[in-house]
Amino acid sequence: MSAADVAAPGATAAGPDVLAEPRGPKPRRISVGRIGLYAFLVMSAIFFLVPLYIMIVTSLKGMPEIRLGHLFNLPAEPTLQPWVDAAFRACTGRDCFGLSPGFINSVKITVPSVIISIVCASLNGYALTFWPYKGASFLFGVLVFGAFVPYQVVIYPLIIGLSTVGLFATLPGIIIVHTIFGMPILTLLFRNFYASLPVELFKAGRIDGAGFWRIFFHIMLPMSVPITVVAVILQVTGIWNDFLFGIVFAGRNNWPMTVQLNNIVNTTTGVREYNVNMAATILTAAVPLIVYFVSGRWFVRGIAAGAVKG
Repeated sequence: MSAADVAAPGATAAGPDVLAEPRGPKPRRISVGRIGLYAFLVMSAIFFLVPLYIMIVTSLKGMPEIRLGHLFNLPAEPTLQPWVDAAFRACTGRDCFGLSPGFINSVKITVPSVIISIVCASLNGYALTFWPYKGASFLFGVLVFGAFVPYQVVIYPLIIGLSTVGLFATLPGIIIVHTIFGMPILTLLFRNFYASLPVELFKAGRIDGAGFWRIFFHIMLPMSVPITVVAVILQVTGIWNDFLFGIVFAGRNNWPMTVQLNNIVNTTTGVREYNVNMAATILTAAVPLIVYFVSGRWFVRGIAAGAVKG
């Protein structure tokens, strides 16, 4: 008797996919637990969106309207001048060029740091999964341990080390720091992702005569898009929003956008322009938000793929 003879009565020639489809009406009963869940989600959304709303409407108001104290009111006469001032005219100390120099510096720091750290971490995860060597487990444990070391503990040794080789307060120095601190968690992500892939793919490549690099570039790398997107989002968010490493290791000429924002917001001279401060804050946070919204679905897929097994 063939498999078709014992198929379920509702089976058709369309194949087994039809059987996998849900049947019957959707449940319409709303339980107390579901109502509580939706209420919690709505409250959480309001909790995070109200500050954003206040920041946006304040950035579109003039200072006379802000002094009236109507925090939640929409702007009576909307203006984009605070955004222009935040980007090109706000004073960050003795210089009054807005956030534009900090934006350029953040790009110069983030792009190479993200690329170098992801390339190194993907190779580490691939080697630890499919090409284990003597002491690989110990090295992996050291890398994972490094992900939990507080940054403040190693700042002074890093200052001494970078000063010794002449890289302190330079662009290459801050790139090296971000690459090193991004390596542990990214290696863990890539290692777990590669461990979830069928080992038969690796064995098939070995049987066909492929070596370390050919298997990596032709088999593993094309399958690593989801976890690579996760790594990009994590690194872009962490590096772009970093303040501590930027102010310590970058040097005045390479201060990132977050340091420039701090100088704008915490200025102690002149009139405190809250509309410019709000606009500058939104501009600083815009890049990580855009990256996440553009690749959010890949982020969820990559996190799930990397958590199958470790």
